[in-house]
Amino acid sequence: MAHDAQAGTVLTVVHEPDGAAPGSALVFELCGPLGTAQAEAVAAQVATRHRAYCVALEEEAGRHLVRLSRAGAAAGREPVPLTAELLADLLQPPCLGTVAVTGHQRELVLAAVNRPGAAGRHIEQLHWSWTGPLDIGRFTAAWQSVTDREAVLRTSFDWTGAPRLVLHERAALEVVHHRRTTASWNDLLRRDRARQFALHRPGLLRLTLLDGPPRPGATGPAATTRILLSYPHALLDERGAQLLVREFYRAYLADGVVPGGERRPDIRDHVEWLRDQDTDAARRFWATAAPPAHAAVSPGRPGTRTPTTGPGRIQRRLRPHQTARLRSWAAARGAGESSALHAVWALLLYRAAGVPGPAPVSFGMHLSGRDLMLRGAADIPGLLGNPLPVTVTVDPTAPLADLLRQVRDAALDLSAYPWVSGDLIRQWSGRSPGDRLTDTLVRFDTRPELPQALRCELNAQGIRADLPQSVSSDTSLPVTLVARHDSRGGLTLTATHDRAGLSDADASKALSQCMHLLRLLPDHHDERTTVAQVLGLLRADDIPPAARQEPGPRGFALAVLRAGEPQADVIGLVEVPGVPPGAYDLLLSQYDGPERIVSLALDDAGGLPPPSDLRELGLREPGPRQPPDTGRRLVLCGCGPAGRTAYEIARDAPYATGGPATVIMTGTGDAAGSARALLRGLESVRARRVNRRRV
Repeated sequence: MAHDAQAGTVLTVVHEPDGAAPGSALVFELCGPLGTAQAEAVAAQVATRHRAYCVALEEEAGRHLVRLSRAGAAAGREPVPLTAELLADLLQPPCLGTVAVTGHQRELVLAAVNRPGAAGRHIEQLHWSWTGPLDIGRFTAAWQSVTDREAVLRTSFDWTGAPRLVLHERAALEVVHHRRTTASWNDLLRRDRARQFALHRPGLLRLTLLDGPPRPGATGPAATTRILLSYPHALLDERGAQLLVREFYRAYLADGVVPGGERRPDIRDHVEWLRDQDTDAARRFWATAAPPAHAAVSPGRPGTRTPTTGPGRIQRRLRPHQTARLRSWAAARGAGESSALHAVWALLLYRAAGVPGPAPVSFGMHLSGRDLMLRGAADIPGLLGNPLPVTVTVDPTAPLADLLRQVRDAALDLSAYPWVSGDLIRQWSGRSPGDRLTDTLVRFDTRPELPQALRCELNAQGIRADLPQSVSSDTSLPVTLVARHDSRGGLTLTATHDRAGLSDADASKALSQCMHLLRLLPDHHDERTTVAQVLGLLRADDIPPAARQEPGPRGFALAVLRAGEPQADVIGLVEVPGVPPGAYDLLLSQYDGPERIVSLALDDAGGLPPPSDLRELGLREPGPRQPPDTGRRLVLCGCGPAGRTAYEIARDAPYATGGPATVIMTGTGDAAGSARALLRGLESVRARRVNRRRV
C-alpha cells in the first residue's frame, strides 16, 4: 500500500472476547485493507510504543490477528487494558508519526469534534492586501515550500483515543484565486469561514485570493489583491500563523522555495520539552492559585439564554493619543497598559457579580508560550500559547493602584508556568474535571513585524503588503477580549462572544464600558483614588445580562433503526461525541444483512448504560443444552472515539447482552471511509458466524 493511500485509509479491528478468562491475551483482527507487510508494520508500531506488552502477529485462514499479553512478572495474572492510546495505535496506518496533543490544544480539538456548533466557530482567519505584481504560480509554490518545511502544516488530527497530531510526509494546500466576483469581501469571509476543515486529513490551511479593481492610472500588475488565510483554531495561534506568512515572503522572494531545510526545533521538540518539565513547583503554585469556586467570572448579571446563536464580534478603538496617555498613566505606577486593561476587566467582573465588600475575581490571561527555555521557541509555528486563570481580590475601599499592581504581579507569577494546562490546574486544585475555571479571556497581542530586510526586498520588486489582520470566531469561552495596537499606534479591542449567552447589544455595552474606563483612568492622578470611585464612573444599574451555558441532558438513549429478521443477531451502533457525522447513516444504506440494528447514543459524561437498558435489545440467552452461537449475539460498532466505548460496554456488561459481544472498532475518518471500515468488519464477523454454524 502506498504511503499516500495509507494516510487516507480508515482501518478496522474486530475483537471477539468469547468469554476469555481475566488476564488472558487481547486478540484483535486487523481488517485492513492491509497486506502482510502492512499488518506487520502495525504490530511493530504497537510493540514499539507499548513496551509493557508482548505483541505477536498471527495469520489464521487469511486473517491477521494481533495478540497482546502482559510481559514479565505480570504475564497471565493481570488483564491487558485497552487504553485510548493502544486502540489509537492499533487503528493508525503504519509509518505515520504522531505528536501528543495536551492542554489547551487538546481542549480545542475536542471542542471542534464534539461540539462543532455554528459554522466556522472553530476557524481562524488572517487577511491582508497585496499591491503590485503577483505571480500566482510562484505564490502557490512558495506556500507549498513552506508546507514542506514546517511539520505543523503536514499534520492531521486523530481523536480515536487521546487526541493527537499525525505527521505526514507531504500535504497539499488549497489556493483559490478569484479574478472577478460579485460577492463582497465580507461575504467571501463568511463563506470561507462556513467551510469546515476535515481535521482527519493533512493540509489544514487554505488561501483565497480576490483581485480588486485597478487603482486609478495603474495597469494590471499594480492592482491590489486581497489575501485570506484560514486554518483551524486547534492547529495554530495567531502568532504562529504570522510566522508562516513571514516564511512565505522569504520563499516568494527566493523564486518559490524557502531557503534551508526542514525547520527544527518544531512542534515535536516542543512536546519533548514539555515531557521533561518538573511539575513539583507548578503543582504547589496552582494548589493555591487556582480560581476558587465562588470567584466572580461572568461579564454580566444573571440572565436568560438569547434566541440567537453563533459567534458575535464587536470592536472598539482608543485613539493614538488616548493610548499614549493610558500607557504613561500605567507606567507611572510601575505597570504596563496590559495591566491597566486587566485591572479594568477585573472591575467589570466584580461589578457584574453584585457582591458587597472584597471578593475574588477570575479571568483568563493568554500567554504566548514563546518565551520558554527552549532554544528557538520564539519562531516555532504551532499552538504554543495557553490561557491561564488569574485571580485577584477586588476591594471597593482599596486604592485602584493596588489592584493594578495585583494584576501585574499575577501576570509575572503566571509567566513561570505557560505550559500548564487547564486539566492539570483542575487536578492539582481539586476542581472537578468538567469545571470551567473562567468565563472570559483577555489576550494582549504583539504581532511580529516583517523584518526590514524582507520589506525592502518586497519594495524592490514593486510589492507593498499590509500587516495581516486577524478575524477570530472562537467562542470556546462566553467572551474573549483581544487587544492589539494598530498601524497608527491606537489600541484596538475586539470582543468575540457567544451570542446565545450574551447578545450583540449587551456585548457592545460591556465593551463600551471597558473602553470608557480606559479613557478616563489617566484623569485620576491621585494614588488614593479607590476602586469604588472608579466604578462610580459607570451607572450602577447599567449592567448587561449574561447567561451561563448549562450542561445538556446526560444519559443513554436506545433506538431501533432496523427491525431485522427473527432470531438474527443485533448490531449496536455506538454514538458518542466525535463520531463522524453521517457514518452510521451511510452504513445503514449500504449494509443489507438480516441483523436487527439499533443505536446506542451516549453523551460525553463518561458513563456506560446500565445492564437493564442493554437487555431491552431483545437478545435471548442460549439455553443450557444449546451451543453459544444458537442465541442472538450482539455486535457493537464504534467509529473513532466510540470504539473504546463499545469495547467497555462489551467488557463491563457482557452477560446482560446474552453472552460476550463482538466489537468492531474503526479509526478516525470521514463518513464514507468510516462506513466502509465498519462494512469490512461486519463482513468478517458474518463470514465467521456462517462458518461456525456449518461446522
